[in-house]
Amino acid sequence: MKNRFIPQIKNIGDKLNQIIKNLIQSRYGRTKIAFNILLGLTCGLMVTFVGMTMDSATTKTTTAPAFTYKTSWLGNTVGKGKLRVQNNVEAMYVTKNGEIYTNSYWDEAGGEAGIYKDGKVIGFLEDIHGWNRLGGKAVTANSKYIYIAMSQSGMNNGKDGYPPEGKIWYCVRRYNLAGKPVPFPAGNGWDKSMLITSEKNEVTGLATVGDKLFVSNADANIVRIYNTETMLEIGKFTVTNPGGIAIDLQGDLWIIQTKKGNTVGKIVHYSQTGKKLPQQIVDVVDPTAIATYKQDRLLVAENGIRQQVLIYNIKNQPIQVGTLGAKNGIYSGVSGEVQSLKFYGITGVGTDSKDNIYINNNGFNKSGTDLRKFSASGQQQWQLLGLIFVDNADTDPKSDGVDVFTKHEKYSIDYSKPSGKQWTYKAYTLNPFKYPQDPRLHTSPDGPIFRRIQGKPFLFLTDMFGSLLQIYRFQPTTDGNIAVPAGLFVGTNDQGKSISGNWPPYQPVKGEWIWRDKNGNGAFDQNEYDSSEDYPYIGGWWVDTKGDVWKTLRTEDGIRHYPLQGLDSKGNPIYTYNSMQKHKTPSVFKDLRRIEYFPETDTMYLSGFTVDHPASGDDTGVVGSEIARFDNWSKGNRTPKWRTVVPYDSTGKREVSTAAMSVAGDYVFAVTVKTAEVYVYKAATGKFVRKFSPGPEVGGESGWVDIPHGIRAFRRANGEYLVFAEENMNGKVIIYRFSM
Repeated sequence: MKNRFIPQIKNIGDKLNQIIKNLIQSRYGRTKIAFNILLGLTCGLMVTFVGMTMDSATTKTTTAPAFTYKTSWLGNTVGKGKLRVQNNVEAMYVTKNGEIYTNSYWDEAGGEAGIYKDGKVIGFLEDIHGWNRLGGKAVTANSKYIYIAMSQSGMNNGKDGYPPEGKIWYCVRRYNLAGKPVPFPAGNGWDKSMLITSEKNEVTGLATVGDKLFVSNADANIVRIYNTETMLEIGKFTVTNPGGIAIDLQGDLWIIQTKKGNTVGKIVHYSQTGKKLPQQIVDVVDPTAIATYKQDRLLVAENGIRQQVLIYNIKNQPIQVGTLGAKNGIYSGVSGEVQSLKFYGITGVGTDSKDNIYINNNGFNKSGTDLRKFSASGQQQWQLLGLIFVDNADTDPKSDGVDVFTKHEKYSIDYSKPSGKQWTYKAYTLNPFKYPQDPRLHTSPDGPIFRRIQGKPFLFLTDMFGSLLQIYRFQPTTDGNIAVPAGLFVGTNDQGKSISGNWPPYQPVKGEWIWRDKNGNGAFDQNEYDSSEDYPYIGGWWVDTKGDVWKTLRTEDGIRHYPLQGLDSKGNPIYTYNSMQKHKTPSVFKDLRRIEYFPETDTMYLSGFTVDHPASGDDTGVVGSEIARFDNWSKGNRTPKWRTVVPYDSTGKREVSTAAMSVAGDYVFAVTVKTAEVYVYKAATGKFVRKFSPGPEVGGESGWVDIPHGIRAFRRANGEYLVFAEENMNGKVIIYRFSM
């Protein structure tokens, strides 16, 4: 993109540059001054100008032409401010006037329990995040209070209002309708607003009617009754695996009996006194949410293969009279394609007095919030998205930056639109019903690397600790947009077994392994593993443009190269330990961390801690202290063309550290952990060019960048650069756009 400035703007820039020249004074000649100017462009976007650059290889500070970049984002309806869509919604309650109260275990920015209305985020309930407090999976309200499930773990400070260290209180906490805690005489917690219901099992359902508060505890097989004002227990009754509760017009309770193990769920009917009534609903597999509707209807979220909201007439014996949503949800039609009536991972359902219906989708294994409102006729009225947590994005190179992938989602981006309006949520790529052994259901991956191998698309995912590399193939004719499990690298574990637990089946008992889906069913079967043993401490992974896999180990013999052996008959990339090559770590590095190799130019970029700039401790989540470039790598050259020092911690406090790096076009990009600043270096020389940070479009803020691939850069055909950066605090991925 070319910069076009009207004469007045140029005059302002010239004057500011002159002022800066006059201010630069330093006996070391290394002062760096940056400034931001907010300008309104004709397209309505705010742009940020940075007018200085420093050559890190010399002591000369120079003035550079004005550098313009634009900040945008994807994955969250709201791009800045405190009122953004929360990471996940585990439960929700809708009032008659259409106010929505939500609850979840965790939100990175402290929004575990939210308040929504009319397609907007209104606020969050206070004081759930931190101090060993978490939200939960139940919420309800009456005309005076909001009640949420939560937990309070012990602290070692001995303060009053906390359980002893090692203990957990599973509580109901009471709030007023503005989201402030309301204490009561027998209350617990530091502010006496918590009702301890158990020290063993969490709250799984909440409902109120009159002066009664009903509290489900599935693991204890009990529903307790409390007075809504005094919060004293006034009764209890036994129910098998009780979950969500809805109150009908007669004041009776309809209670979810949650699915456990191989058993299916059902809906049972009780009076307020705990008398079991004869009516029940048994034709649901996995009911996850429930609400009353109109005069004599009940809505049940079926989170099994149907992925629908089932509508029952409950006037007499319940009978299904309708559904909301396409049968098989997001897996109907073109599998994974996002449409208004295609649901996936339903965690909440509710209605208001106008018979509008509200649905929340969480995806599977906490894929993020997708909250929608529908009219009584089934037309979508609005949608709120908060899809990103511990993740970054990468683009399909064939699309030239238009098709963008995160670990679960696919987006389409129209760069002609204003910031935050560019992205469209196109597809959800995970199918737990067809591929229940998908590693994304059993691990916490992030940091996508998208590649075209022999013209075919593949998605690679790492994780926060660099312990694995997941591989997915796409086969549109049979699976639409679903990313099909194709392979998995797992590093050697210093404790023995690589992945603890029962997943995946048949894995080798020790060491490390490569799994490949030889029979094409997306499951981990016998005779699909190749195993080995190696040094256990991994620095980073990389997949080059040919499809070769690279791995760094934090040792002197620390580079592993897995050349692609082709694609098998099912379309899976083939990697083996027999074909693996070992490369000695260049002598400049003592602790190797990251690696990016480009076969087109035979250029290797490595980062780590060096003799000259050693680590202050064992900070495993950073790139190290230096990045170095090596030319003619395949010919054996191990002498760096250049070395450049990046921000790193020399104090042990990690106030300044570099989290991740990415090479694209003529530049090397690096992003810091706590400040989320992007440093740009010349790929040809390693010289520092400039740095930039989140612009006004996202409120000038970002959370920490703390994953190995927390930055991903791409140069488009028109010369424009895209830089994707992790932004967990506010549930999005930041996108920087600029030309240089």
